[in-house]
Amino acid sequence: MFTGTTIIALRRGKEVAIGGDGQITLAEKTIFKAKAKKIRRLYDGKILAGFAGSVADAFTLFERFEKKLAEHKGNLVRGSVELAKDWRSDRVLQKLEALLLVADSEHLLVISGSGEVIEPDDNIAAIGSGGGYALAAARALYKHTDLSAREVVAESLRLASEICIYTNDQISILELEE
Repeated sequence: MFTGTTIIALRRGKEVAIGGDGQITLAEKTIFKAKAKKIRRLYDGKILAGFAGSVADAFTLFERFEKKLAEHKGNLVRGSVELAKDWRSDRVLQKLEALLLVADSEHLLVISGSGEVIEPDDNIAAIGSGGGYALAAARALYKHTDLSAREVVAESLRLASEICIYTNDQISILELEE
């Protein structure tokens, strides 16, 4: 199985950024790919999304999520809740092993296959193997510096890559454009 991901998203004021590393690990032993893109823009660039988990599963979820966003005219919360409902109840989707981290100009959410749609209290969320390391770094940087959302995401991922063997420094970052 392919694993190894760190995705982090953060909102600071009106700034929203999401970032991910590029590492895909095969069977917890081999770096299979170093420059994977695990984040993307959805719904005409108004929504940022990233995944952790199985790559094929993530693509399936992105496709389903885009349909839910279209059905609900880009309403991130509604689309997320509907995806989580389907994910939890659909026999095929239930087998998918991934998490999604999504954000728009108002909300930042983690979506899971167990039906969870969670909005963090502090406008910072991270998923994946190195998510805990990136989250800790981001919280400290957010609280004790005036770095932009993009800068906090970049530095958090860089710090996670120095600690987590499943995270590398091939970082991709997307920002919402106002």
